[in-house]
Amino acid sequence: MTDTQTDPQSTFSGTREVDARSALDEAALDAWLTAHVEGYAGPLTVRQFNGGQSNPTYELSTPGRTYVLRRKPPGTLLPSAHAVDREFTVISGLHAQGYPVARPWALCTDDAVIGSMFYVMDKVEGRVLWDLKLPGLEPAERRAIYDAQVDALAALHRFDPVAIGLGDYGKPGNYFERQVGRWTKQYRASEIDPIPAMDRLIDFLPATLPPEGPARIVHGDFRLDNLILAPDRAEVRAVLDWELSTLGDPMADFSYLLIAWAIPQSVRNGLAGADLEALGIPSVDEVVERYAAQTGGERPRNLDWLFAYNLFRLAAICQGIAGRVRDGTAASPQAKSMAAQVPFLAEAAWSYARKAGA
Repeated sequence: MTDTQTDPQSTFSGTREVDARSALDEAALDAWLTAHVEGYAGPLTVRQFNGGQSNPTYELSTPGRTYVLRRKPPGTLLPSAHAVDREFTVISGLHAQGYPVARPWALCTDDAVIGSMFYVMDKVEGRVLWDLKLPGLEPAERRAIYDAQVDALAALHRFDPVAIGLGDYGKPGNYFERQVGRWTKQYRASEIDPIPAMDRLIDFLPATLPPEGPARIVHGDFRLDNLILAPDRAEVRAVLDWELSTLGDPMADFSYLLIAWAIPQSVRNGLAGADLEALGIPSVDEVVERYAAQTGGERPRNLDWLFAYNLFRLAAICQGIAGRVRDGTAASPQAKSMAAQVPFLAEAAWSYARKAGA
């Protein structure tokens, strides 16, 4: 999240020279690619993507093909964070089903190659749109993009994880309980200054858990700027950034998508207060109806609680970024502004917790 004083499209798009903190041994990487990626042939040019706050992501260009490399950040990390091996597992399973993800090529678990675990996939060409209000597009184009986004999430949630070989991708049951516990631990591990709203949420959320829904593959960070769209139409070519994916309640994923409508438009990924009809952006009710039509009638339960949970989770994620800024391991130049959002997110989460009965 950044404020609207910056242009997110120019800030987050494209690539740059690899920064010193994220440097890697290009000769060792070239040798590994030659041995493990079918059809790979150098010479290799490496650049770093501007987008992405968590796992450093690189563009690997060769004369014949362009790849993307995702790695764990070097340095001391929070427990269970930055699990790029899990990303590789889920995109491999989904690619085999024809779901829009980049083609995965190979996973390297040997830290000695470039300093941390990584995987390599195809680079998918297309558009990544960073501003939810989609400036410069016509209302009909905005509507089509939002519809395509909902359709892609519904398609993910229609998969039976067991049927596609991902039945052991996450623990069964108690999803929200485990997630609240996980993000509480992550927040505490990165805590810098006390935030009373976070303390109240840490008490409230585990005491008021909603009924559990069916176990599905949940992306964990499904939003517009984690999609690659076709250059000239509203077609999702690839869903990116599966770091937080697991098995769980699909309502967690869907309600995470919906919180954009609850966040003020004064921040980059907020829509609250915007003239949605004039923009051509569907309302929450329209999004819910479209999703329900494609998933057999599933609708959010306890939406205020779900908003409180998702905003709490976002605050914990941003607090993790604040911890990495403190520790010098943050991957993105925008990390400090992300970290500054924690108090705002915590207060917003607590406002929804109060609506949910706190």
